[in-house]
Amino acid sequence: MDDNEHEQTVPRRQALRVSGATLFGMAGLSGGTGIRVAALQQTAQEDDEDTQEQPLVASSAEIDVGMDESLETWVYDEQFPGPELRVSEGETLRVSLENQLPEETTIHWHGVPVPNSMDGVPDVTQEPISADETFEYEYEASPAGTYVYHSHVGLQLDRGLYGPLIVEEESPHVEFDREYTLQFDDHLTEEPALDSIEAPLGSDGIGPSGGPSGDGDGTGPGSGMGPSNRPNGNDGGMGPGSGGPGGGRGPGDGMGPGSQMTGQRPPYEGLLVNGQLPSDPPVFDVEEGERVRLRFINPSSATTYRVGIGGHSLSVTHADGRPVEPVDVDSFVMSMGERYDAILEADSPGEWAIVAEPVVGSEAPAEARLRYEDGSDDGSAERPQFDGRELEYSDLEALEPLDLSDSPDRTFDLTLSGGMMGGTDAGAWTIDGEPYPDADPFEISEGEHVRVQMVNRSPAIHPMHLHGHFFQVGDAVKDTVLVAPHGDQVTFDFVADNPGDWLFHCHNVYHLERGMARVFEYE
Repeated sequence: MDDNEHEQTVPRRQALRVSGATLFGMAGLSGGTGIRVAALQQTAQEDDEDTQEQPLVASSAEIDVGMDESLETWVYDEQFPGPELRVSEGETLRVSLENQLPEETTIHWHGVPVPNSMDGVPDVTQEPISADETFEYEYEASPAGTYVYHSHVGLQLDRGLYGPLIVEEESPHVEFDREYTLQFDDHLTEEPALDSIEAPLGSDGIGPSGGPSGDGDGTGPGSGMGPSNRPNGNDGGMGPGSGGPGGGRGPGDGMGPGSQMTGQRPPYEGLLVNGQLPSDPPVFDVEEGERVRLRFINPSSATTYRVGIGGHSLSVTHADGRPVEPVDVDSFVMSMGERYDAILEADSPGEWAIVAEPVVGSEAPAEARLRYEDGSDDGSAERPQFDGRELEYSDLEALEPLDLSDSPDRTFDLTLSGGMMGGTDAGAWTIDGEPYPDADPFEISEGEHVRVQMVNRSPAIHPMHLHGHFFQVGDAVKDTVLVAPHGDQVTFDFVADNPGDWLFHCHNVYHLERGMARVFEYE
């Protein structure tokens, strides 16, 4: 059996496991000077019965994303995206990161509730790893799920320092015959820099839709938050009587192509699937009658996607790695840091386009191909129409909800703001008006039920991510939640069961670097 193919026992029958870009086999490697950007699966080496040992090297390398030219950037193990790490639930994963970059770096294990000292946040959970130094991360890989590892230093994520981490469950709650991992990314051809981002707003902070961006009540034109559109049927879902964890408008609500949402993004050259531009899309081979598990990951630095597949619906089975009651949809919106697993029934032979279009941005959509055994290879593929049922957070029902008390022990009412292009804080993105790292931490106590209530007074999408914990939003259990612009309100609850100093931030790395972060602190 090829080293890039592995068998896994699932309830239906043995399933072929193929990492997102191993679909090419060894033919996916470039014969030129550039590294073919297909991320080869790299199973951790066995150290002992319950420990997997995996060395990683962060270094610069030339990559080829399909533009007939090489680009020098930063990668893990000379692969872009980085190698897929795959372990069984409950195993200990030990990763030795060797830093061959010209500056400090770390690895954050996005979504995995690791011990605080292993979380990879510079100057919060660890000293950054200096050039020519090595740091060893070690933790129990649990719970099972689809995760992503990436640098948490500056804008290094936007250079390409990321890769998938798959923690396999012993008994999946859904049957499947074949598995693929898809990673969507925004592609820069220049060094990322805060002063390179586009600034579409005027000094008044009013975006094209006319909605409020920095202040006001969030119910103006374009806000989507009028009396008939309050989350959970409550009065905004933001007060003590909000009725528990709430979901806001959901990942797709009010974010169609005509919504004219604004934001600040770098001048991206294109959008990628598994490191490849639409001009050279990766191909996912299937056979008629199979049930195919697709693991969708968004490690992008500043892009939210609407995802669909021509000729097929999807049954969403996991949100941010956590299992949910399967829900059938035609498309879903996935913001930075979010992950969705879905089952596709291979019942429409031919060749079909897998499309991830930017919710904000003018780039051509990221694209891949779903190709049946007898499908055409002439480059044509039917595309999704995005006119069917789109996933909402309210559709997600966790199979393993959090054990929450009836009422929270502590509540934080937070305002997300920023995007103003004038004044002394031009370009700043903040939580409650305080930019990180100067903002005071949020102090909580171990064992508390903590509620976080957010309102987005800015003109941009904010995927808010909490390190070290899962949280409950509506009936879903997640670690990253999209808060839409112009007054969207989202509430989530978590249990303080993993002591330490934990970063809470917007997963748009440009917003994070401009101050949209705080730290939850407890012993």
